[in-house]
Amino acid sequence: MTPRTHADRCPGVFRPWIAEDGAIVRVRLVGGVLPAASLRALMAIAEEHADGTVLLTKRTNLQLRGIPHEQGCVPAGLVEALTAAGFLPSPSHELVRNIMVSPLTGRAGGRADLRAMAVELDRQLCAEPALSRLAGRFLFVLDDGRGDVGHRTLDLGATAVDAAHVQLRIGSRHWGPVVPLDRAPAALIASANRFVAEAGTGPSAPWHVDELPGSGAELMGRPHVRDVRTQVTSLPLPYGIIAQDDGGAAEHIAVPDGLLNLAIADTIDLHAATEIIVTPWRSVLLPDLETL
Repeated sequence: MTPRTHADRCPGVFRPWIAEDGAIVRVRLVGGVLPAASLRALMAIAEEHADGTVLLTKRTNLQLRGIPHEQGCVPAGLVEALTAAGFLPSPSHELVRNIMVSPLTGRAGGRADLRAMAVELDRQLCAEPALSRLAGRFLFVLDDGRGDVGHRTLDLGATAVDAAHVQLRIGSRHWGPVVPLDRAPAALIASANRFVAEAGTGPSAPWHVDELPGSGAELMGRPHVRDVRTQVTSLPLPYGIIAQDDGGAAEHIAVPDGLLNLAIADTIDLHAATEIIVTPWRSVLLPDLETL
């Protein structure tokens, strides 16, 4: 593996990437979830401060581009608008809130509902000052046991083995213990803290768990055997209406090239209930719809 020679440059609001057409910023969503009203607000922000579009990323985040900047800094008005719309709950940790979750968890299929676990992981992540040093590409992946996101390259994560337990993951090669859902966030945060301590600082510091000696095998103590129940994969999520376990429905909507414009956003807004979920496939799920 090629040694690192610089810190990661994954864009954020306070550390934009400067392209030929202006600054690029990325806002992080835990599990891709945002209130329907927040998408309307973000589209208005994109119209006023950027090029009028919003890109869905493969990490279930949202990206604006074409932003005017001065010496690499975006306008204060953009930061204020994003903060008011709820997209910057932790300015100090905005780059590291990278938590991918099975999009339909708790609504249709899967072994466990990981929504509360994801929210708690984010809370604990933002509460740890040292973890603001994680690279902007450091990724937590939570698979609810259906195997839809567990194949992704990750740094730390968990895969559900039943309704109340997950097996922890360390990088792309190693597995940790099976733990109750409510203990998993603290265990992942402890491993992230150990990663930060072992990675060190400076331009040569590794960005990912796989870059540590032994691919990070000791971050959770001794590695564990992979539970056979984690060996699952899912077919691609179909577009259209999907039945939820509670009798409601979700709609999976394709977004061409992952690029939202005002017309597509208006269509989504017309059909959405209270939440919108950005998927790792650069599409959108509208959950909790009423059925006829």
